Amino acid sequence: MKSSKQASGLLETLKMESVRTILADTYPYPHQHSRHAIIAVVVGCLFFISFDNMYTFMQGLDTNIKWWSMYACLFGFFYFFSSPFIGKTITPSYSNFSRWYIAWILVAAVYHLPSFLSLGVDLRMNLSLFLTIYISSIVFLLVFHLIFLGFWYIGLVARVAGKRPQILTIFQNCAVISIACCVFYSHCGNRAVLRERQFERKQSGWFSFWKKEERNTWLAKFLRMNQLKDQVCSSWFAPVGSASDYPLLSKWVIYGELACNGSCAEPSDKISPIYSLWATFIGLYIANYIVERSTGWAITHPLSVEEYEKSKKQLKPDFLDMVPWYSGTSADLFKTAFDLLVSVTVFLGRFDMRMMQAATSQVQDRTRQGDLLYNHFSEKDEFWFDFMADTGDGGNSSYSVARLLAQPSIQLKGADPICSLPRGDLLLIGGDLAYPNPSAFTYEKRFFRPFEYALQPPSWYKDEHIAVKKPELPAGVFDLKHYDGPQCFVIPGNHDWFDGLHTYLRYICHKSWLGGWLLPQQRSYFALQLPKRWWIFGLDLALHGDIDVYQFKFFSELIKDTVEDNDSVIIMTHEPSWLLDWYWSESSGKNIWHLVRDHLNGRCKLRIAGDLHHYMRHSYVPSEKPVYVQHLLVNGCGGAFLHPTHVFSNFNKFCGNSYEMKAAYPSYEDSNRIALGNILKFRKKNWQFDIIGGVIYFVLAFSMFPQCHLKHILRNDNFSGHMKSFFGTVWDAFLYLLGQSYVSLAGALLLLIIAVCFVPTKLSRKRRLIIGLLHVSAHLSAALILMLLLELGVEMCIRHKLLATSGYHTLYEWYRQVERQHFPDPTGLRARLEQWTFGLYPACIKYLMSAFDIPEVMAVTRINICKNGMESLTRGGAFIYYASIFLYFWVFSTPVVSLVFGSYLYICINWLHIHFDEAFSSLRIANYKSFTRFHINRDGDLEVYTLAVDKVPKEWKLDPKWDGEPKQPHQMSHQRKYPSKWRAAVANQDPLATVKLVDQFVIKRTENAQLQNNGPTLS
Repeated sequence: MKSSKQASGLLETLKMESVRTILADTYPYPHQHSRHAIIAVVVGCLFFISFDNMYTFMQGLDTNIKWWSMYACLFGFFYFFSSPFIGKTITPSYSNFSRWYIAWILVAAVYHLPSFLSLGVDLRMNLSLFLTIYISSIVFLLVFHLIFLGFWYIGLVARVAGKRPQILTIFQNCAVISIACCVFYSHCGNRAVLRERQFERKQSGWFSFWKKEERNTWLAKFLRMNQLKDQVCSSWFAPVGSASDYPLLSKWVIYGELACNGSCAEPSDKISPIYSLWATFIGLYIANYIVERSTGWAITHPLSVEEYEKSKKQLKPDFLDMVPWYSGTSADLFKTAFDLLVSVTVFLGRFDMRMMQAATSQVQDRTRQGDLLYNHFSEKDEFWFDFMADTGDGGNSSYSVARLLAQPSIQLKGADPICSLPRGDLLLIGGDLAYPNPSAFTYEKRFFRPFEYALQPPSWYKDEHIAVKKPELPAGVFDLKHYDGPQCFVIPGNHDWFDGLHTYLRYICHKSWLGGWLLPQQRSYFALQLPKRWWIFGLDLALHGDIDVYQFKFFSELIKDTVEDNDSVIIMTHEPSWLLDWYWSESSGKNIWHLVRDHLNGRCKLRIAGDLHHYMRHSYVPSEKPVYVQHLLVNGCGGAFLHPTHVFSNFNKFCGNSYEMKAAYPSYEDSNRIALGNILKFRKKNWQFDIIGGVIYFVLAFSMFPQCHLKHILRNDNFSGHMKSFFGTVWDAFLYLLGQSYVSLAGALLLLIIAVCFVPTKLSRKRRLIIGLLHVSAHLSAALILMLLLELGVEMCIRHKLLATSGYHTLYEWYRQVERQHFPDPTGLRARLEQWTFGLYPACIKYLMSAFDIPEVMAVTRINICKNGMESLTRGGAFIYYASIFLYFWVFSTPVVSLVFGSYLYICINWLHIHFDEAFSSLRIANYKSFTRFHINRDGDLEVYTLAVDKVPKEWKLDPKWDGEPKQPHQMSHQRKYPSKWRAAVANQDPLATVKLVDQFVIKRTENAQLQNNGPTLS
């Protein structure tokens, strides 16, 4: 009675409203998600483990430092392996696989180790019982679902039942049921008659200091809560009755174990409480499934599941994540590498799509240059236009920039006074439209989708439409001069050229709309005549880093015939050759430089480019030398991963002129700090790199297994002696690799070649060899240390008779013996099941249990090899041995290989200033996004504003202002006050609230006197 009062008091303290919130279901089919059952099982586990033997556990802690250090290493490696998947959804297949994989081999390892019986948990018994119940539950539920689908097929249940449950859902529910039964068995047993046990506990050790009057405190009551556990076992989970009460089921139930002193006179007639619990869970699942599918859900939702899902309003955008550049499982990356290989080795220098465009162009006819020259903006009094580049990576970052571009105006609240920047009438995109390769999928999902969410295309627009004759203007608009909506011009980048420009031509030159931006463009390069004698030359560099002769011919003739002496020109390219040539110590873009120097002759006021995913501006330092380009601007922050700025901090020369850095975003200090994330975040950001890293380390250590002579390491009594023997053995293994190994030595040499080739070619061969050698040495040392740790763990278990005691199938053989004792079978149910299933029932359980005997397989085979040599194994036996080693070695190695490789990238980027692309693509940073807005004012000066967002939102919701704004028939989206569909889930994180000005300057218009002096005008 005392325990009952305590329990009641405990329940009264619970905030039931919070409990209801936790248990509230948001899914159409709760039974498919097992949410309530999982919570119940977790609470039950904590209840039993906390109140059962906590005192015994505290009193019986194993003081052997070797075992506790083994536990620390084991759980540490498993934690670091599984840490990237904590909190992730079940959608990524590799993430879901890793969870099950971790659970499998961790249980297989832990149940062989000592010290868990003090928790009241017999892992061996629980594991074997779990597998048996698990297999039985899966078979039972599969049969049920087949029968139910049969009823649905003949029309006895509602249409909504046509949605078949996922096999994975059934497996999850069966796992929850099995765990619940195992928890009950561990702490209540399988007794047919439960006796009340007196709670007697000696007050000694940790709690001997308590005085008698203090034992009624809440902590003392907590420790005596074991009485409540006994009452739960004896009342709530008591046997439901005897088999004689259910004659039809007497041959189909599991019987409980009699709890009597000495030998029992007769076999148990009581139904097992475990069987009752299992049948209750199965019955609840079936009842819940039938009721929801046939009544409640069907009445309230008469549509089928597919129709219901389509009818729901979309509440969140379906954005793609940042591209995993170090993924070992991404087909897109392999396709990118293949396309790049083909483009560079086969077509580069042999076939150029720009030649085909020139051949089909009508440039020869001076009266028809509409496909390359556009002058419909030239008569405006003032003009706003935007520039961005390198979009089409993560959906969150790309949409953040597109949302800002789409707004009718942007209010810079931090400016003094408050500044309002209207939306640009023209959007310039500087290439690399979708990553990692150009395809219909990447263009549609990574490029078009964010822009369509930011500014919707016209209502008549169709995705599959091919524009044959451009421009395709809205009804009532006769030419581009009279169209008042925003327009977009795009040049291709190197990623757009990976397929020979095929996707770019299909989606840019033969489509009319990028969201709400009109696409008049017909070629991959163009010239735009702007107001106040400003020009924009959009150049296509392909994979050559330079324009071809046909582009040179077009622009040089245009300069000669149309561009006047006092005009100002902006040249837009994808690559910032001034920075890349300085970094790589090369000279590219000779045709461009010839065009700028000899034809424009000082009229090029600004060069803008992307490719590098940061913002940097350099301005000319006045001197007596002639200046051909006044400002150099890079802004590739349109949505792709971030690039560092501190690597380019020493740039100050371009084509004989001196330049100084005026603005950098992020700053040099922030860029240097961000690079530190490679050390600890590499694996969290690139967990799919496991496939590559784990295999590499296993190959490096393959020839070292097994290590038969390790007693000298365990023989030492002090820590220094252990360490000396340990690293001495590592050195011996390295010498063995060099002298006698074949597989590991070949893997090490291949890795060395790859590591040397991986080092950027800007360094000398000697420095590349040294860096590659140090890199491989770090990986090889880590692989050998992990190999020896694994072998030491197996050796310790063998010496303490925890492994290699009974041979293969030890778990199954042990369970069959214990099963006869604790689970009596007077009716011969097991024999009948074995006969009716032609032996499949015990065989499935046997081989499933053998999957958890991997450490035993390793130990038995290891002893056999050490005694008789590797020749004693068959090919199948050798395969099984190395496969069992790989299962554990992969878990140990993947966090370490990521740590070593991430440290290598950090050292290279911050100390040596190399690997700027590799070191930041690994971080997959979606933050630090920006674009540049230009304004040609009435005086003809060019005002330049660069706007940025430091942190990109990860969660979005439907914008109620967009959803509630009245929509007029045939209204264009740029005419709306709220054009973007999504806003940040947290209002103060929305790009409209966090946008800031990171750079601002003015370029004065060219005057005749300035042209004669060929000198710049800076502001």
